[in-house]
Amino acid sequence: MAPPAAPPPAAAPEFAQKCDGCGACVPVCAETILHIAESKAQVDFARGECTFCNDCVEACDRGALSAAALKAWGGRPAVAQNCLGASGVICRACGDACGASAIRFAVSVAGAPPQIDLSACNGCGACVAPCPVGAISVRVQEVCA
Repeated sequence: MAPPAAPPPAAAPEFAQKCDGCGACVPVCAETILHIAESKAQVDFARGECTFCNDCVEACDRGALSAAALKAWGGRPAVAQNCLGASGVICRACGDACGASAIRFAVSVAGAPPQIDLSACNGCGACVAPCPVGAISVRVQEVCA
């Protein structure tokens, strides 16, 4: 399982400096994916996906979350070796959950692991929760303000 991450609208290092764990962003998250841990807001995509609604940005009066960082969110899914497809099992749970249609499967290979089109992926994390073996995590590749 992936370590907790800063919410998508977090701009590093501003987030680390400005987030004091006040929790104002948590109750406004309609997807209930935000929580406070280690004195910082964190996202848990195992709870659901980010809809990029901007409510957490509006609730954050510390400036730790920003609309600019939300647009530049660099989170992308990574598939671990325990993926059922890598074991020859046909599973399409992550692809079915992907509203951006960024996850594809080889048609000619039964039980192939998913292929992620990073140019189509928005990093919402919708693919994480439905994975029956927890093989998908969202990792931040680059977040800039």
